Amino acid sequence: MRPSTLRVLQRAAELTRQNRFTEAVLIAEPVILTADLDEGDEIRRWLTDHIADFTGENENTKETT
Repeated sequence: MRPSTLRVLQRAAELTRQNRFTEAVLIAEPVILTADLDEGDEIRRWLTDHIADFTGENENTKETT
């Protein structure tokens, strides 16, 4: 994946955590739509592997009561 694509995805995750979803989509959508097949696969894997980056939740940490 190109470094510029990774930076956009990371920024989109940051905006999403700040409840700025519209802005996140506006910056990420053009990058995703113009990616070739190989980069598109890398983007899908990155998004799947970094779900917590968008939600702000740590999947490995479970609260116990």
